[in-house]
This record gives sequence, C-alpha cells and structure tokens, in this order.
Amino acid sequence: MSDEVSVKVAVRVRPFNAREIDRQATCCITMSGKHTIIKDPEQANSEPKKFAFDYSYWSHDGSEESSDGLTVATPGSQYASQIDVFNDLGKGVLQNATEGYNCSLFAYGQTGSGKSYSVVGYGKNKGIVPITCDALFKQVESNDDSNKRFEVTYSMLEIYNEQVRDLLCKDNPKGGLQVRQNPKLGLFYVQGLKKVPVNSYLDIEKRMDQGFNSRTVAATAMNATSSRAHTVMTIIFDQIIKNEQGQETKKSSVMNLVDLAGSERADSTGATGDRLKEGANINKSLSALGNVISALADLSMGKKKIMVPYRDSVLTKLLQNALGGNSKTIMIAALSPADINYDETLGTLRYADRAKKIKNKATINENPVDKLIRELKEENERLKNALGGGQMPQATAGMSSQEVDKMRKEMKDELMAQIQANQEEMDSGSQEAWNNKIAQSKQEMDKSEVYGQSDRKKLEPHLINLNEDPMLSGVVTHFIGPETTIGKQQSSPAPTIPLSGISIKANHGILRLMGKDVDLQPGSQDASIKVNGKPVTGTIGLTHNDRILFGTNHLYVFINPLNMNCDAELPKTIDYLFAQGEIAREKGFATGTAGMSKDQQIVQEQVLEILPMVSEVNAISEELNKFKSFEVVLLAGGGSTKVMIKMKNLHNQNTWMWERGKYMNRRYLIQEMYQKFLDGDDVAKIPDEEDPFWEPIEPILIGTANVFLQSLSYALDFDDKLSITDYKGTEEGTLIINVAPSTQNGKLLDEEYFVEEPSELLGKPYYFKVIVRNGEIHKSRFSKGVFVKYKAGESNLFGSEEIQTNTVKSLEPEFNHPKIFSAASITQDHLEFFESGCITFSVYGIQEDVKTDPRIAKLTTKELRKMDDFEKPAEITRHATVNDSGEASGQVKAENMLLIRKFEKLEQKERRMQKLCEDWESKLPSEQQFEPFFKAVKACAMSKGTKLKTRVQILSKDKKQDPDTISVYAFGEEEQQLEAEAQRNGGIISLDTIKNHQGVKDFSLSMRKRHVLQLQKATANGTTSGSVKGGKDGKDKEGSSACIVQ
Repeated sequence: MSDEVSVKVAVRVRPFNAREIDRQATCCITMSGKHTIIKDPEQANSEPKKFAFDYSYWSHDGSEESSDGLTVATPGSQYASQIDVFNDLGKGVLQNATEGYNCSLFAYGQTGSGKSYSVVGYGKNKGIVPITCDALFKQVESNDDSNKRFEVTYSMLEIYNEQVRDLLCKDNPKGGLQVRQNPKLGLFYVQGLKKVPVNSYLDIEKRMDQGFNSRTVAATAMNATSSRAHTVMTIIFDQIIKNEQGQETKKSSVMNLVDLAGSERADSTGATGDRLKEGANINKSLSALGNVISALADLSMGKKKIMVPYRDSVLTKLLQNALGGNSKTIMIAALSPADINYDETLGTLRYADRAKKIKNKATINENPVDKLIRELKEENERLKNALGGGQMPQATAGMSSQEVDKMRKEMKDELMAQIQANQEEMDSGSQEAWNNKIAQSKQEMDKSEVYGQSDRKKLEPHLINLNEDPMLSGVVTHFIGPETTIGKQQSSPAPTIPLSGISIKANHGILRLMGKDVDLQPGSQDASIKVNGKPVTGTIGLTHNDRILFGTNHLYVFINPLNMNCDAELPKTIDYLFAQGEIAREKGFATGTAGMSKDQQIVQEQVLEILPMVSEVNAISEELNKFKSFEVVLLAGGGSTKVMIKMKNLHNQNTWMWERGKYMNRRYLIQEMYQKFLDGDDVAKIPDEEDPFWEPIEPILIGTANVFLQSLSYALDFDDKLSITDYKGTEEGTLIINVAPSTQNGKLLDEEYFVEEPSELLGKPYYFKVIVRNGEIHKSRFSKGVFVKYKAGESNLFGSEEIQTNTVKSLEPEFNHPKIFSAASITQDHLEFFESGCITFSVYGIQEDVKTDPRIAKLTTKELRKMDDFEKPAEITRHATVNDSGEASGQVKAENMLLIRKFEKLEQKERRMQKLCEDWESKLPSEQQFEPFFKAVKACAMSKGTKLKTRVQILSKDKKQDPDTISVYAFGEEEQQLEAEAQRNGGIISLDTIKNHQGVKDFSLSMRKRHVLQLQKATANGTTSGSVKGGKDGKDKEGSSACIVQ
C-alpha cells in the first residue's frame, strides 16, 4: 500500500554576503509565518508578490554566536538556525527512513544563495545531512534488540556537463560512469558506483571529506566551475529483522541528498545567438529538471496525456524516484535577500511554488531476505539465458550490419550490468559479508592521506587550496619539506606535489624549507607562477598568507606556523575573490568599489569572474595549438559599459567580439574538447562547424564615435569631425556627422528657430536629421569595406530601429547617409535625452580570410601570443591615443556650441547697456533723470531678449550680391517697439535704428554656417545700404544662414 504525499517545500533567506554589502544592497524579502513576500526594487508602487510554503525560514538577521561557536537566534528574533531547520525537516527524513520509506532532499537556488550551507553547513554550524547522519547512528547505537541489525552504505557522485563522476574513487572511466535502467523496476542507477559501508557518523564524515577533496582536485585540474555541478550523496539504510522462526526481513530506505548546481537564468550566463548553443550540456540537467517539475505539477492539477521527460538528462533519470515516484521528498529553496538579485530570487520562488504541487506515491520497502535473494537468482538466470540463448536482436530491414552490432553490444552491456548489480545485492546479505566490507573500508581509510593532518598543520609549513566555492576551499593541503617539487602528475621522477590540468609543466616549481623560512623557485623557464598576483621569474622568499597561483587554475594560500609575520593590511580571511582581485589589479583592472555606480560594480564583478576563465582558454589554445588568442574587452557606448571577449586569429589578425554569455558557452565546449584530448581523442580532425575555437568570418567593430545632443534641445545643429576610437581609446579613424533640427521632409532648419529655453519645445512635434557624411579609416586591412551602425539612443524615444549605412570599399568612405527621426510631441523624457544622452556610431570593417604569412606559419600558438603581446604597445601608439578626448571631447564640443550662442546674446545685451550709460553721460546734469535711467537699465538687465521673427535682407548697392538673412535681438523697453516698426513699415527697419539700439558706430554681421564672414558698414566699395528689410512670411534663399547682429 502506498501513501500519496505532496513534495514538502521550504524556503530560506540568508544574510547579505560581502558582495551585496559592498554594493549597498537592500533587502527585498519579508517573511510572515509560512508566507514569503518579495518586492520589486524597480517598481516601488507595484504590489509585492506573495508565496506560501510549508516552511519559510528567516535567516537574514537576528543572530549571534554562542559560546560553543554555533549561530543562534538573538532573544526575540525570528532567526532560523541550523538546528531549527533540522527539527522541521531532518527529523522527518530520519523518521521516514526508520519506517522504510525512500527519502529525498534537494537544495535549489542561484549560486551563492546558501544551498550548501543548509545541506552540509560550514564549520560547527553543520547542515541537515551531517546532523541527520549523526542522529541516524545514535539511533543505531541505542538499539538493544538482538534480533535487529543495521547496515548503512554511503555513496557520493557528481554530475558535471552530463558526466557522472564517482567522488569516492580516484580514477573514473573516460566519459564518466554509465547510467543504466533496471528493466524490472524501471528505475535508473549508476553502474559501478562505489558504495562504501559505514559503521559510525565519523565514517560518513570522513567519506564526505574524501568526496569533497576528490571534487576539488578534479574541478581545479579542469577549472570546472563547481557552481555548475550537482552533488548527490546517497545513504542506504537497511534494517534486517529476524522473526521467531529465524527468518529475516529487510526494511530498506534510500536517502538521496542532492545539492543542485546554481540556478542562474539562462539569459544571464547563456549564449544567445551562438551557433554552438545546443552543443553545450552545462545547463541541460537544470533545464530538464524544470521541465520534469512542470510536467508533474500539471499532472497533479488533473491534466491528461502529460509525458514526464525523465530521460532528458542524467540528473532527472537519477531523481525519478524523488519526483513523482516512491519517495517522501523535501525541497529547500535558498534565497538571496538582495535587491540586486531580485530576478533570480523571484525565479527560485516560482520554481519552488511549482514543486509543491507534485505528488509522490511513497511505499514502505520491506521484503523477506530469502525471497529477495531467490528473486535475484531467478532474474540472473533469466538474464544469462538471454545472453547466451539467442535472444539478442537480429538484423531488420534498413539496418546495416554495423548498426546491428552496435545494438547487440549495447544490449549485452545492459544485461551484464544488471547481472553484476544483482550479484552485489545477493553478496551483501549475510552478517559475515557485511563485517568483511566494514574491515576493508576501515583499512582503506587508514591508508588515506586526507586524514590526520590537523596536528601537522599546527607545526609544518603548508599550502591550502582556494576555490570559488567556499565548500571546496581549504579542502586540499600540501605540506612542505626540505625540498618539495611541484609538477605534472605523470612526470618522472614523480613530483612531491602532483598537479594536473592546463599549463602545468613536468618540473613546474620547487619549494625549499630552510629553518623557519620557505623559498619558491620556478622549475622551468616557461613555468607560470604568480605570487600575490605578480609573475615569478626567479627564486623568492614566501611570507605567511602569500597567495600562489600555479598554471592557470591551482590557487593556494601559503601557511607558515613557524613564522607567522605577514602584511598587517591583509584581510582576516584570505578567500578566492581576494586572490583573484589582486591578479586582476596586476592586469590593469580596478577592483575597488568606492564611488562606483551600480552598473560599474556589475561590470567589475563580471571582469573578476571572467579573467581566470580567459587565462584558462588561452592556455588550452596554446596546448592544442589552435592559433587563437583571447582577451577581456570593456566596450563603452550609449552611457553603459559591456564586458566582451575578443578572439583573435594569430595567423591573419582577424578578430571577433563575443558577448559574455556566448563566451561562457564556448568555454564549456572548449573544456569538453580538452577533456577529449586528455582522454586520447584526436581533436585536431574535428570539422570547423563543431570546433568551438572556429568562427566564420564576420564584420568587426573598428571603433565608435559619440555625438552628444544638447544642441537639439535649443533647436541647433551639430556638425563636426569625430574621432573613431577603439576599446583602448586608440584613434582608428575619423567620422563627419551632422545632426540638425529639420522639417518633416528633412529640410534643415536654420538658427532662426533657435529657442532660449528647452522647455519651449514641450508639447510640440519635433524632427531631426542625422547625416553620416564621410570618414577616414587608418588601417589598410579594412579596405574591403566599411559601414556604420547606430540607433537614436537606448531609450527608444525615437524608435528602436538600428540604422545601417551602405558598405563602402574605401579607407576614405563617402556615406552621405541621411535618416530623419521624429517625435509627435516632445516630453520631459525627450529633453532629458537631449541633455544627457548621445548617439553612438559604431564603425565596422569587412574582414577576409587571407592566407597565412609564410614567415609565421611555422610558429606555435604560444610563440605567436608572445609576439602579439610584444607588438601591442607599438600598435597603441601608431595613431594618436584619444582616450581623454573621446566621449568627453564630443560632449564638450556640443556644450561649447551652446555657450557661444548664449555668449553672443549676452554680448549684445552688454552693448545695449553700454549705450544706455553713454546716453546718460552725454546729457546735461539738469536733464539726467535717474528714475527713467534706472528703469531702462533694469529692463535691459532683466530681459531675456526678444528675437525678431522677421526675415531680413541687406539691401546692397551691388545688385548682383546675393541677399542673406540676419536675426536681430532686442533688449529692454525697445523690444516691442522694434518688432512693431518692422511690422508697421512692411518689414523695413532703419539701419540707424538698429545701430542706435546696438550702441556702436560700426557693426558687423557674423555669419555662421561652417565659416564666418565679416561685413563692415564702411567699405571701399560701399556695399552696405542704409536700411534693413524684413518680412515674417519671407522665404530663405537656399543655402542662406541665420546671422546675429554684432
């Protein structure tokens, strides 16, 4: 008989971590009873989202450390400690196991959300698994029934990139362990997985340490990101009970304890647009798990014809019983409280909300031992008969002989694996067999070097590992003797500290202990070693707490209990992020967060995350001789900065820019490729289309130029030659751009439409025209073609269309590409965009797959990378470096243009005030009336100036002279008079009137289009007339310019 039970779901929110504190994050989660509430930090007025679970654990704040080192709740707080979580969840697991039910517990959440803390724990704050195991053996030890005995076995595996690794074995087969299906029960199991007998909690603790040590060594060798791996610990708890007739019954419980990989959203680390996206298995298990949970949730809601896709991944095959099968299951969803992780946390809550709908059918696993053994024997006989009795598949129509042979081999392997599994089950039946297994396991553990190190650590200098996963830091220890050699694992003679993986040399380094001090010497000229982020080229002395990087992946802290003097400014705890931060600083990347914006801090985090990965892929490229080089690039534009990775073909200098997500995907594929290489596969012959290092030729970004738009908010144009700068700030060329207000049909407006205040534009339709005129490109390799891409800002106020010019095959391309942008009604958002926004023009060059220069064809990837690094300084100085005059200079030019306009108006106001003062001084004292004078000066000073909206022409004695238009500013009491005179006299304004208002004997008209022309009143040929004509309805002559009376 089975019990239908729902999956029990608990959520737990942790404290802020160091990263969140540095970024001044705020808490977006609250909890009340079983309810968890999350508020969107970007939508302050939106309704918070509420979820209900079996348990909501608040572990964010309200805690203190007790005298025995445990983290406990402060009086009156709602803090949930490790013991609280065990009492609610762990005790239930223990009770169900005792009754003979299968139990499963799995932790879900984004990387760093606290999954491992809840499941395993840190230090004295042990998690559910160790506390449950401890309680299990206390229960076993308290048994006083002579007719009942217990057998407990433990196994530990890791699923990474769809491959299963046994963490209790030193050696794993190529491609990992096979996952097979039991034909009788329909369940999946791992063939050849080591199941060790354990007799006490101490035994399990040692085996857990062994597993984490094995996981760390393997992850470090391959730089496999531990946050992308699933860890499954399985405890089989058997109770063998003898009845009065001497017959034995076995009650068996399988407890699966699963620490899932980080649940980052696919679009934050995924590979949108990558041609090899489907080839990466790294996220396959979590995606499949989500599909299984959704399908099971639909089934529980009564939907029919739902197929649960257990077979889609290794993880879901092994969790088939835990989800929808014969198991009582608990899910812990770990949450980050920080607003900066809102999206990931909301995704976790929704995932957990679906999981609670799943219903399992749990059954007590209790059978007579004799019956079990008899059934296993009968099944093995049947399987052996199938192997030798001609029941293997025969050829069918359409199948080749190779396909038949392959199918027969797969079936034979399945049958043999099942026979072996059944035999192991039969052999474990007797008390004597169990005792022998316990003795063998104890003997194996006594030989292990992992244990008994705590006393040595207090007395001997040693190295301890650092890993991005805190669970894997401090797991590996290497002691230092008088002469300790470091080198490749397969080297002869064998090194004292064998390392494996990328960039490790046969003789990589030597550590020498002399008295209380330790020296480090590179073992070979090309051995890569860094101490505190700096490359080591000769023998150096080590100081307590120094950080040492061997190759690209093996990162350690040097501990010297004989001489503990060290830098007083070092943090109390040296962790992985600190060590990687100093490596990044040595490469020129800033790592401090003071004064940084939120976006800048995100960029910095991404750089620190990706730098070691780029070093790793460069090392693989060298080892496989792929002639590719990679580097981290920061692309600024449109007010934001993007982390990109540049891949360069070292044979022909062609380059590609990959977004971070695409690079992460390729890195996983490159790791797979390298693992095949280590396994002996010939990876040199794979087709280009399957090679993660290969990419078809595509246009490359030469550089960008920015046009700032302040002039548009005053209805003025911008026309300038801009520098095209690459990501390093090096000038790669120039681009001439014109941005100007226009009519709906694209006719450019002159300065007559200049507005004093941007607010005058509000509520009115607005058009502006962008003309990409021409350019000049410095590098001859782009002579095959150049084009420009841009869009009117990132805010989509003027549309989201990305504009692309025609492609011009020239290093001096003439584009003359116009585009009109419009807004039906100007809003404050538009004005803010004009004031602080810009248009980024991205200039692309066409690349071609040219032949390799014979002079470099014979060089290796490593030699070419060294040559490339050597040539970079020259490349930077080949053209003027314009880093200081890039975006900043463009913005300054735009602002300067506006200041010139404003200055000219103020200059006119000044002359008007000077004229008023001169008139006052020229009067007799009896005629100097102060009140009218003060009123006139005040009116002029307070006036913003009236711009006559008439169009005016200079009447020239030279009838052939082209007319032009001018604009006249009037200030003070005469503003309305001058405008009225122009209207009253048919547009005629006396030249003497203008001259009198301007207060100068001679005046000039300064004309601005792209040059300045001075017209003096008194000239040799007397070309300027004595009157100015204007008309509001007059039309500009094509090509004329608005002028300002000076």
